[in-house]
Amino acid sequence: MNEAHLRICSSPEWASYVADELMPWVLASYELGDDVLELGPGPGLTTDVLRRLVPQLTAVEIDTSLATQLARRLVGTNVTVLPGDGTQLQFEAGRFSAVTLFTMLHHVPSAGLQDRLLAEVRRVLRPAGLVVGTDGLDTAQRREVHVGDTFIPVDPATFSDRLSAAGFTNPVVEQSGDRFRFAALAGRQEHLQALGPTRAGPDPEPRSRRKGVTPSSTTRLAEAISKAIAAVELAPLRSRISRSCGRR
Repeated sequence: MNEAHLRICSSPEWASYVADELMPWVLASYELGDDVLELGPGPGLTTDVLRRLVPQLTAVEIDTSLATQLARRLVGTNVTVLPGDGTQLQFEAGRFSAVTLFTMLHHVPSAGLQDRLLAEVRRVLRPAGLVVGTDGLDTAQRREVHVGDTFIPVDPATFSDRLSAAGFTNPVVEQSGDRFRFAALAGRQEHLQALGPTRAGPDPEPRSRRKGVTPSSTTRLAEAISKAIAAVELAPLRSRISRSCGRR
C-alpha cells in the first residue's frame, strides 16, 4: 500500500465504517461457523470485528510487515496471523467453515491470479462452506488512493460467473453505491437444501437504511480519504511512480 492508502485503512473513520456499516451489510445473516479464514486483513480492522463473531480465526496477509504487526497486536487472542499468499494457501483441503475476502481482491495483481485465489478458497473450504466478501467499484477516487499500488478492479457483472467457474454454487452478487458484496457456497447442490434461510442470500436492504447505519458515515469516510490523499502529497508520488514504472 502507498502511505495514503495505509492511513485510510488504519484510520478511525475506516474502523467506524467497517464495524458499523460495512461488516453488517456484507455478513448479513450468514453463519460463519467454527473455523474461519480471512484473506488480506491488512492492518486488521476487519479482523477486530470478525474475531468477536467466531470461535477461531486465521488471518493470512501477503505483506510480511503488516502480518508481523497484526500478529503482535493480537497475540493471546483467538486469532492466528500468518504471512502467506492467497493463491498458494498452505492448508489442507476442506479445513475451514468460511472464508472472508474484505476489500482485498483488487490488490491481487491480475484477473488470472484472482481466479486462482478463488479456486484456492474453494479447495480449503468444507463442503457447503461459505465464501463471503466485498470490494469496491472502479472509481476515480479509488484510483487516486491506489497510485503506486496494485489496483485490478473486479467487475460485479461478471463475478458471479467467476465464482461458479471456481467451483462455487448459488453465488450472490449485489451492488450498492460504489461497492458490491458477494457470497457463495462450496459443494454440490444437495448441500444447499439443508442450510436454511440464513444462507439464501444477503439482506437486500441498502446499507444506509439498516438499523444503526447513517449516510453520514459514508461522508465521514470520504472526508478521511481526501485528507489522507492530501497529507502525503500524491503529485510527487505520481512523479516517482512514472519514473519507476510503478511498484507492487
